[in-house]
Amino acid sequence: MTSRTSSTPTDDIGTFCLVLHSHLPWVAHHGTWPVGEEWLHQAWADSYARVLAVAQRLGSQGREHLFTLGVTPVLAAALDDSYCISEHHRWLADRHLRATGLATDADPVRRHAAPREIHNAGRAMQVFEKHWSRGASPVFRDLTDAHTIELLGGPLSHTFTPYLPDNLAAASLQAGLDDAELRIGQRPVGIWTPECAFRPGMETTWSDTGISHLMLEGPTLQSAGAHLGAPWHVGDSNVAVFGRDLTTTYRVWSPRRGYPGNRWYRDFHTFDHNWGLRLKRVTGQRVTPENKAPYDPERAAMAVRADAVDFVGHVRKQLLKHSDNDNGQRGVVVAGFDTELFGHWWHEGPQWLEAVLMLLPEAGIHVDTLAGALRRHDVAGQVHPAEGSWGSGKDFGVWSSPVTQHLRDRYDESIHAVSVLLAKSWSDRGRLARDEVHDQVVMSLLLGMSSDWVFLIEKNGAAEYARGRAEEHLKDVDSLLHLMEQRLQGIPLSLENLNLLQHIQSRDRVWGHVDARTFA
Repeated sequence: MTSRTSSTPTDDIGTFCLVLHSHLPWVAHHGTWPVGEEWLHQAWADSYARVLAVAQRLGSQGREHLFTLGVTPVLAAALDDSYCISEHHRWLADRHLRATGLATDADPVRRHAAPREIHNAGRAMQVFEKHWSRGASPVFRDLTDAHTIELLGGPLSHTFTPYLPDNLAAASLQAGLDDAELRIGQRPVGIWTPECAFRPGMETTWSDTGISHLMLEGPTLQSAGAHLGAPWHVGDSNVAVFGRDLTTTYRVWSPRRGYPGNRWYRDFHTFDHNWGLRLKRVTGQRVTPENKAPYDPERAAMAVRADAVDFVGHVRKQLLKHSDNDNGQRGVVVAGFDTELFGHWWHEGPQWLEAVLMLLPEAGIHVDTLAGALRRHDVAGQVHPAEGSWGSGKDFGVWSSPVTQHLRDRYDESIHAVSVLLAKSWSDRGRLARDEVHDQVVMSLLLGMSSDWVFLIEKNGAAEYARGRAEEHLKDVDSLLHLMEQRLQGIPLSLENLNLLQHIQSRDRVWGHVDARTFA
């Protein structure tokens, strides 16, 4: 057995933490193309598998504490679901078949791309069959057991927590942490709070559920007078928060610029509709799709190296700045991204990530997880931020938009109705046993409240699908509440109602361990 080694020299100038956030709403059995299950397959093949392959390779070299990975419980459930696993294998085989078809196409550009695309598609199938065919949990467990990465927990269905009643927020977080413990064998003590959202008082829920640390958006902390070079205790709690450094994060991905816009990288938006593959490069920001040049992986690899060197140089400058501002104390730089950026949106992202993780120690920068950074750096003090998020405007504007007011009203009505009927049911019948109708009404409610639906509607991205999905779950809640009311009146479930319950469960019984009694 090889001995595991530190990823940095002892004379480092400070710590860099990469935090990745993996999230998708529940899509199984709810449509396939162009939205729905297709989202899961693309993200799984192009981002999750490739990013974790980077961790596996570097971990096999003795590297530890490479990055912090948030995986929402709803996504973890999909990656372990037998139906999703089977469908993903089918999807990978279909992509390999489409790549093979390029070889006989009349277009010379497509024929030239065929060997590369066939190799990549075949390699993706091999990786899946070797590492992922039993689901994601074995992959996550191996990497966390080896201390290669830190896995963050989070609320069960990735709801926008500031708008939840405290008891529902706490129960959803507890259930999400339970879910992670069941899957990887250890309970996370760090979380990803959905949308990096915070309102005063949430720290009490975090503390009560055993959370020790998380990341918030930099401006949320800076607006309260905190600097980003160290962790802080939030409010009057002992929960430590790190601020996402936007000057560093935006070097990679921002509303206006970032490395993925380099002309040599593969273009995400130019899609070969004949074969369902992306064969062009960015070329230029104002170049029309039909005029974009063919993708050149060798030139893209050169751009990866240049951008990795640029990023490491920037992190080093930030750390030296922290040292100058803090009397020589080593500081922390935290960058956070959606995992789906790496590989899915930015094809070369995993290559860039691996290059950065190799170059940072050579530049005298300690690479660590949030948990490791908290052990290594003193907490700077207490910070009492106002509400904030990582959405547009760094406030709650995306999730409080007039466009989604009707949906938020429906959420409030459903939360109230579920709470009232659960309380009445338990008052009349006692909390002696689990009840599958109770459990499903809680699950359907939470699935309908995934923050993704409001975001997609407000941003007009697959808005019709998102609105339909949210309404579908809330209609299921209404149907289940009707069943609960009938039972309270002493009316047994009819065959029709049993079939309805089974239909909802066949689509959306996402977590077997969710117990409605814990949501009182």
